[in-house]
Formats: sequence, C-alpha cells, structure tokens
Amino acid sequence: MKKAGISKVMFVLMALVSVVNFTGCKKKNASSSKPILKVGMECAYAPFNWTQNADKTPDGTAAVPIFREKYYAYGYDVAVAKMLAEHLGMELEIHKSEWSSIGISMDIGDYDCIIAGMGKTAERELAYSFTTPYYYRDNCIVVKADGPYVDVKKLSDMAEKGIRLTTQLGTGWIPLLEQIPGAIKAGNFETTSECFMAVSNDVADAAIVDLPTAQSALMTNKGLKIIQLDKSDTFVGDGPMVNVCIATRKNNTALRDKLQKAMDELGWNDKAKMDALMEKAITQQPAAN
Repeated sequence: MKKAGISKVMFVLMALVSVVNFTGCKKKNASSSKPILKVGMECAYAPFNWTQNADKTPDGTAAVPIFREKYYAYGYDVAVAKMLAEHLGMELEIHKSEWSSIGISMDIGDYDCIIAGMGKTAERELAYSFTTPYYYRDNCIVVKADGPYVDVKKLSDMAEKGIRLTTQLGTGWIPLLEQIPGAIKAGNFETTSECFMAVSNDVADAAIVDLPTAQSALMTNKGLKIIQLDKSDTFVGDGPMVNVCIATRKNNTALRDKLQKAMDELGWNDKAKMDALMEKAITQQPAAN
C-alpha cells in the first residue's frame, strides 16, 4: 500500500510538472510569435546610440532593453532600428558590443545586423553586405576652445605644426590622420568619448570625428570647439565615412534586401528626415553621454 501511495503521489507531481512545462512553453511561444530583428551596436556612441537607466527618454519615447542587461538603449540608430522592425512586423532585440569586436560578434551569430553609425568603406564591403545609407554625416575636427588650433579653417592651417591627432580605433577616420603633414599620432581610442577626453586633457590637440558625435559631446563639454574645414581645403577621400549604412553578414543578402526594401517603402533616403531625427536624438541623450 505504501508503494502504491508513493506511485500515486509521483503521478500527480509528474502531471503538475507537465502542466507547468506546457504553460511555460505556451508563454514562450506567445512572446516570440514575431520574428526577431537582432541588432548589434556599441550603446556607447551618442547620439547614434547610448546606454541609459530609464526605459524612456526625456520626451517619453520608449527606449529598448539591452539584451541580457538591466539597462536600455536609445539614440538615432535605435530609433531607425525600431522603425524598421515595426514596419517589418518584427521584435527588436538590441545587443551591446565593443566596437573592436562588433563585426566578429555578428559573424559568429550573436546578432544578424549592425546598425551602429558604421560608415561603408571599400575594405568593409569585402566582409559585409550593406544597405544604402540611413544617415549622411559630415566629418569635423574637435579642438580645445582655448587651444592653439581654435582658429583653424583649412587643412593647410595644421600642416607642419606638430599637431597631435587622435580618432576612434577601427574607423575610416584613421587614414585621414596621414593627410596632415608633420602631424603626430597621439594614439587612438576605443570610443569617441575617450578621444574627446584626450583633447580636453591635452593628450591630443585635435580629434577627427563626425559632426553629430561632436555636437553631442559639446552639450556637456563646453571646453571643446568644433571646426568644419573649408570645402576647398579639407580631407581627401573622407567620402565613405559620411555614408552610414546597415551591415549584414556577407552571405546574408536576404536580410540586407529585406531591410533595404523597408527603408525604400518608408522613404528613408530623405536627408531632411534623417537630419530631423538626428536633431531629436541629440536632445534626448542623458547628460552622462
């Protein structure tokens, strides 16, 4: 009788476990009924993307949870990713990655595309497939507001003066460092924030970056100044870095084409729309960024 009683109890427990498992699977399936758009970005490159504690931006816009973290992401890249995911009927999943490994992490399958302020260059096209630009940016240099290069207007103004230059590692800005005769390489950094800090702390005299990122930095660092060089005497070959595109794995042209189709249907080739969204993103970033 004791053995029969135990068997009966075990049967009831097994039945309960089955019910729990069935309920859990049903919930999981229900929550993942939509396909997932897995996007990689730094979450540390304001105003393109950043990390924040709150689930909303100052104007009430919903931020996106960062995969397996307690923080949220927002910025121009996140806004574009949200727009595309919603248009495609997909759930958006943001994955945070160091810039130096952002391509490697996509290649091994951590996420399926990169929407991270990435400029399309000839070198990158050998490794990835790209959409058309989802943002057109201008490049600039950032110097100290009270430094010796505050009145620079042309590339030639910096020639043979021993100016110490920096930029972000793994970017298309690095070749531009070679275009200033007599310049000194002060060392490049993992993030643009570190580049600005190097200028602020006199480790470097100037940082070569994009204009939106510089504008973002100046919101909290009044000791810096943005200089946009005269078009008649500026960097040669900086064109690719102004074209910010979505990257997919080289062989994943199906996703590339799907995202491109969504961009086309949304009319996301209008620079005025892009600029308006970027201006909004700059106003929404946390002060810490």
